[in-house]
Amino acid sequence: MRSVSTAMRVVALYARLRMKPRSSSVSRAQRRLRRPKGPAEPPAALRKRHDVSARRIDGFTCWTVAPRGREATRAAVYLHGGAYVSEIATQHWALVGALADAGVRVEVPLYGLAPQHTYREAYPFVTEVYRRLLTEVPASGVTLAGDSAGAGLALGFAQTLHALGLPQPARLVLIAPWLDLTLGNPEIPAVARHDPWLSPVGLIELGRAWAGGDDPADPRLSPVNGPLTGLAPTHVYIGTRDLTHPDVRLLERRATATGAQVTTTVCEGAIHVYPLTPTPEGRAAAAEIVEETAGRST
Repeated sequence: MRSVSTAMRVVALYARLRMKPRSSSVSRAQRRLRRPKGPAEPPAALRKRHDVSARRIDGFTCWTVAPRGREATRAAVYLHGGAYVSEIATQHWALVGALADAGVRVEVPLYGLAPQHTYREAYPFVTEVYRRLLTEVPASGVTLAGDSAGAGLALGFAQTLHALGLPQPARLVLIAPWLDLTLGNPEIPAVARHDPWLSPVGLIELGRAWAGGDDPADPRLSPVNGPLTGLAPTHVYIGTRDLTHPDVRLLERRATATGAQVTTTVCEGAIHVYPLTPTPEGRAAAAEIVEETAGRST
């Protein structure tokens, strides 16, 4: 068994002290919902390295980060995490920048956040972003990716493509996807005790806000319940100290039963969204994601 890096242990301690309290109770989750949203613009360093532009689609902003000085033949749509209530963060932009460094054009739809917005607005917005991208880049050159809540949205969206008459992307990349808003998997409580970041009680409250009164078990909210047949090849990255891990295992079992192509990279001792963390484990996973998205993996 691979040993856990010191950096991962430090990040886990930071998460336990600073991040876990935010979802440790219903009242704290409600305070998080009431908190004003912060800025969501790309960092200045990213703008200096790449061609960065924004446009409004259906009332929401979509950023495009493209490699400067060369034409991108591959593209990605990246949906950021944050429990559907928090704005895009520096760590997300860092991965977007790494993808652009590798020659990938990245579309970053800033979907509306709860409680002001719900999934009912996010799906048409992401659909239009994807539809417009396909007029410039073939689906065979597109990766649909996301982390945490954004990864759940990415999978849920991919499950709607057949009904929309749109092609699947070349691949899905899901980083610690939040696959079930109800967190009803009986294996979750045991894992949650060792998760230094996430607490089910608060996340369930945030999920209700995102559902906007609809059934949180709906596949558009909890894509572990949705169809897997016909999906693009999917690569999931998950740590063992992550309460979303049991639902990733459930997704694996469902994929095996239906013949869907789902590959899972499990990192022992890693926390939630570990490929976004400043750790050896995180850097290795991020590099693999970049290589895969840029079409350089063998």
